[in-house]
Amino acid sequence: MGIELDFTGKVVLVTGGGRGVGDGIVSVFLAAGAELEICGRTQPERLREVDGRAPVFRAVDVRDAGQVEAWIADVLARRSRIDVVVNNAGGSPFANLADSSPRYSDKIAALNFMSTVYVSHAAYAALRESRGSVVNITSISARRPSPGTAVYGAAKAAVESLTTSLAVEWAPDVRVNAVSCGLVETPGSIDHYGDAEQYARVAATIPRGVFARPEEIGQACLMLVSPLSTHITGAVLNVDGGGEWPAFLQHTPNALR
Repeated sequence: MGIELDFTGKVVLVTGGGRGVGDGIVSVFLAAGAELEICGRTQPERLREVDGRAPVFRAVDVRDAGQVEAWIADVLARRSRIDVVVNNAGGSPFANLADSSPRYSDKIAALNFMSTVYVSHAAYAALRESRGSVVNITSISARRPSPGTAVYGAAKAAVESLTTSLAVEWAPDVRVNAVSCGLVETPGSIDHYGDAEQYARVAATIPRGVFARPEEIGQACLMLVSPLSTHITGAVLNVDGGGEWPAFLQHTPNALR
């Protein structure tokens, strides 16, 4: 017997909700009946639609606290409530730190960490009133070396620390959790890892043997903000297919692989 989670009447905000992982998160909450408000720097070519229902999009640079505050105020003026915030906006191109400028590092840190601070802060009063939840999207890069995206990994580690601290600061009114993503199949990831053969080789480094689908990240978010998780706060949930095969197994007789 399946478990159906009904979010009818709930207002859910997703940053970076127009594409990639954000699009998958949006699709899951729409299917659960929620009203979606999403933002991004640019209007996506299409908006996710489920049963004739689509999110409301607003162009917002989440690195700008003023733009974030204006977005939250606009949502509250129209909806009168906020029940869930998913801080999903983030990402980083590959660039060695020694070859990068301080300005570049500032932008990566702001996108992947300070945006979470700004959105959570701006939405706090509404979330406290609704006894709502925050889910912060983080990455396996927070807890393992991330060469080429070092500032991104450090920012995601900061997001995990922020998650545990806010869970204590904002208890018992607002629950705050995080979803740590492994490799996720998006148009960007396919382009990043090369042709089909190379993509399959990368997937083989994951114990489950496949990349996550964006909807699987959305399902984890839905569970964490649902009545199934009322005593879960300050948690970082790994959604990574088992992480990565330990490198030593490649050189070990009778290894599991």
